Amino acid sequence: MADLDPIDLQKALKGADHPAGKDDLVSVARSDGADDTLVKKLGQTGTKRFDGPNEVQKAVFGDA
Repeated sequence: MADLDPIDLQKALKGADHPAGKDDLVSVARSDGADDTLVKKLGQTGTKRFDGPNEVQKAVFGDA
């Protein structure tokens, strides 16, 4: 994956329940076949718990 894409993040976390811990979401992403770059970026977020998909997206991609 050249650039991280919010659509790919949504696909990688399809079926994830929220609230969820970072480690749980990393496991879901791996299980769903997410690109290693996306899994790494998700794992490196400073957030340990996410209340919903929007929080995950902000943590991975910033507020931009």
